[in-house]
Amino acid sequence: MSFAAMIGRAALKPFASALPSMGDTERAALEAGSVGFEGELFAGRPDFDALLARGPNRLTGQEQHFLDHEVVLLNAMLNDHEIDEAGDLPPEVWQWLRERRFFGMIIPPEHGGLGFGHFAHAAVVTKIATVNVAAAVTVMVPNSLGPAELLLRYGTAEQKDHYLPRLADGRELPCFGLTSPYAGSDAASIPDLGVLTEREIDGRRVRGFVVNFDKRYITLAPVATVVGLAFQACDPTRPEGEQLLGITCALIPVPTEGMEIGRRHRPMNSAFMNGPIRGTDVFVPMDWVIGGEARVGQGWRMLMESLAAGRAISLPALGAAMQQTSLFVVNGYSQVREQFGLPIGRFHIIAAIIARMALDLYASDAARRYTAAALDAGEQPSVASAVLKVQLTEAGRRSVTDGMDVLGGKGISRGPGNLLGVAYRHAPIAITVEGANLLTRALIIFGQGAVRCHPHVLDEMAAVEAGDAEALGKALLGHLGHVFANLRRGLFGAPVIGQVPDELRAEAAGIARLSAQFALTADLAMGLLGGRLKRMELLSARLGDVLSALYLAAGCLWRYQVDAAPEMLPLARAAISRQLALAAATLHGLHRELPGWPVRLLAPALRGGARKLQPLDDRELLTLAESLRTDPALVKRLCPDLGVPKGGGLLDLMRALELAQPIADEVPELNRALRRTRSLQDAAAGASDPAAALAYLEAADKVIQVDDFAP
Repeated sequence: MSFAAMIGRAALKPFASALPSMGDTERAALEAGSVGFEGELFAGRPDFDALLARGPNRLTGQEQHFLDHEVVLLNAMLNDHEIDEAGDLPPEVWQWLRERRFFGMIIPPEHGGLGFGHFAHAAVVTKIATVNVAAAVTVMVPNSLGPAELLLRYGTAEQKDHYLPRLADGRELPCFGLTSPYAGSDAASIPDLGVLTEREIDGRRVRGFVVNFDKRYITLAPVATVVGLAFQACDPTRPEGEQLLGITCALIPVPTEGMEIGRRHRPMNSAFMNGPIRGTDVFVPMDWVIGGEARVGQGWRMLMESLAAGRAISLPALGAAMQQTSLFVVNGYSQVREQFGLPIGRFHIIAAIIARMALDLYASDAARRYTAAALDAGEQPSVASAVLKVQLTEAGRRSVTDGMDVLGGKGISRGPGNLLGVAYRHAPIAITVEGANLLTRALIIFGQGAVRCHPHVLDEMAAVEAGDAEALGKALLGHLGHVFANLRRGLFGAPVIGQVPDELRAEAAGIARLSAQFALTADLAMGLLGGRLKRMELLSARLGDVLSALYLAAGCLWRYQVDAAPEMLPLARAAISRQLALAAATLHGLHRELPGWPVRLLAPALRGGARKLQPLDDRELLTLAESLRTDPALVKRLCPDLGVPKGGGLLDLMRALELAQPIADEVPELNRALRRTRSLQDAAAGASDPAAALAYLEAADKVIQVDDFAP
């Protein structure tokens, strides 16, 4: 018997009792997708050559033209306040979306779609969302987790030929029903049941399911012409205990006998369409099952595999849009608005907020763009997708909240001139859907990452399940070597593997060392707590937060390299430092929650170099804020997806800032004259160009004023 087999034999029984049980649905989720650079971070040995080999993001000529023309013209039809008041998109917008195949971005040209890549798809959604979230969601859903994605991956030839061209040109508008009133975050336990049977249709016997279902929160349901449905398939002719076949996905045309589209939901009173779907004894022929009878029972795996990529696109795009709009609004408004004789952006408390918003945007958008490049290269990084979903939507929510703080009364006064009020209402929606952030942060990022990304845990679990002592022994020996390697890196510093920009080498070393400390902590937590860690969501969430911060920091390094913009060095360096400081603080807080003596023993390795990972000081934040205030090109680089709307407060601010540029040196004196004379015309009269000065003062006044209504 080999040494590895001896170790494995001794460990087999303890490991079998310590490892958490895993059901088929959980296994499908864990096995979905692929592992990218996040696996390098989890191993504690990031190879920066692998990071920097990816990208940069590229658009085809057709994709760029679509962004520059179709999307620009769409945004010129969108007025955030008018759409919000109407509770729907204007008819001409719906028509434009259909005619220009916005609903068919991911569908290949051979099926009538645009065939866009992941980055282009995300760029379109982001640019629309900077102007109007409801329109972005309407475009997003048919191109996200839904019938088109599932048909492309798993549909029969007949299903593809029938539906894909009709989805691409908008003749069919899809929705997808997964969530039930009694199965929300635990979507795998949906109670909606389809019983296998046969019916006579047009003189022939047809196999299918009689399905009863109740779904809610289904975006586009009120206007859908085809419903994607997930249900539990059941064959009552099988022996007891074998009757449930598993979750199955089908397409149901609207109308179908027994199916009812319920009254509309209004998530945060938003204008995008959302509502419930119910069905009583709905007959679903086997031809309607996505992929046909061969795919019965495979629906959960199909959904998880699709979500492994899709979660990195749509909702992160909304989060990025919220961040870009918020930064542009807050930075611009803080230049136009004065108090105590100074632009409010000059006050340190506001300047620090603007700087932090910029750093969060640089880091989160860097990770988003890097992941899009990985997706376009054929990867399906499920753990990174979960990181993006949480980090981008949370960053979007923070940025809008910060913006509302700075806008004050202007932010909370409803009307056409409001700058962020509608986005503020929308922010919780992105937090909630496609895997609530509480669930994703607490259970998925680290829980899935610990199995998928760790270099040895999956092998250990497979060996225990197979009862293979030798395979378990080999995996354990490899795991032990992995722990000692990270112990050494944590104590003495980790080498920078691969080529990185010389000016960010110190930051790369910080990522490498903290990655090793994270990997060592993860092994320590799993070793001390075993299967209990799965139920200790607060610890799991903190471990996921550290992995997320490391992923964002690495994204910053990648972005600086591929952008080839030396002027962005201070921002890149500060953004990485901020993420590393957040990761270190979270890691050290987690250490206090782990059982005592092992942490005390390993403290030098777990916390080495921590003093270098401190939050940015006030001086650094204020310097960055001043750069944003005085350099419009820097803001443009941070907010490249910002669209121009039909009207409203955002357009008013854009015009005021544009009119300020030719007379920038005179603006302080114009504002002093305005306070003195209380007349726009009199204040402008003394300027070198009175007409230009008056145009600016009128535009700035429009930004500052708020809308009023009859009692």
